[in-house]
Amino acid sequence: MPGNDVAAVDQLAQSYKRLRAEIAKVIVGQDSIVEHLVISLLSRGHCLLVGVPGLAKTLLIKTLSQALDLKFSRIQFTPDLMPSDITGTEVIEENVGKGSKSFRFVRGPVFANIILADEINRTPPKTQAALLEAMQEHHVTAAGQTYPLDEPFFVLATQNPIEQEGTYPLPEAQLDRFMFNLWLEYPSADEEVRIVKTTTSQYEATVSSVLNAGDIIAFQHLVRRVPVADAVVEYAVRLAHASRPGQPQAPDFVQRWIRWGAGPRASQFLILGAKTRATLFGRPTPDIDDVRAVAAPVLRHRLVTSFTAEAEGVSPLQIVEKLLERAT
Repeated sequence: MPGNDVAAVDQLAQSYKRLRAEIAKVIVGQDSIVEHLVISLLSRGHCLLVGVPGLAKTLLIKTLSQALDLKFSRIQFTPDLMPSDITGTEVIEENVGKGSKSFRFVRGPVFANIILADEINRTPPKTQAALLEAMQEHHVTAAGQTYPLDEPFFVLATQNPIEQEGTYPLPEAQLDRFMFNLWLEYPSADEEVRIVKTTTSQYEATVSSVLNAGDIIAFQHLVRRVPVADAVVEYAVRLAHASRPGQPQAPDFVQRWIRWGAGPRASQFLILGAKTRATLFGRPTPDIDDVRAVAAPVLRHRLVTSFTAEAEGVSPLQIVEKLLERAT
């Protein structure tokens, strides 16, 4: 790695420490979630966050955008939400002086750096697809015109794991576009005491910006330049291959519990996540432990379990953990 890149890795590691400190002014705990959100952002990926209401999902992502000095937008997904409500629409504009009319594109809420797509599974597939296309292509198309989205562009979509009535589950092909699937857990008793004390008093935290959009884009390019040993890449590929039933290296429990395994995009995200995680902790190259650290959020939403697994109460996360136990 060139000397200027080594210095940039050190700068990123120091910035990450300051970022964690700023977020901790507002958010109690959730260290792993914050780490994975930053990894996904710097990898140019997106996150699907699953958690019950009231766990500060909106506050977390809003605080992250403040600490990074990025434009934040929240979209509440509802059954009657239309694609144009997300991407924008053309309106007729009248020029009284010239006596003419013309079309003008009014940008939708997707034109921001950080998007919170709240309860994405409450809107029909047509509207879901509009956001997912923007996530993939980093642009939107309206009336034959293409409009590039702001960079950096990061989507955090949320789902409620409890209420499934009246929802539209994301199909596997669309789930695959999310780099991470993160599950937000309840706070511990000590953390909840701190939450109650701070939220029922006059305490108001002021979050200072640590980085800006230009810094984020530069660090995204830095991550792509991080070298990776062949052994680490081969480990990530073996892990993804082992999740696919019918493959020679797939263990017996995969043949029994999985209908469809993780595709090549999983291998890519395992390496990108490992590279980013290494740089966040000041290391110039990732190792196998970095791959293992991001394996669960990368793989669990890419495994389609069989009826046998469902009948036996085996979750995708348990399958990933068994894969990691036997992976070498």
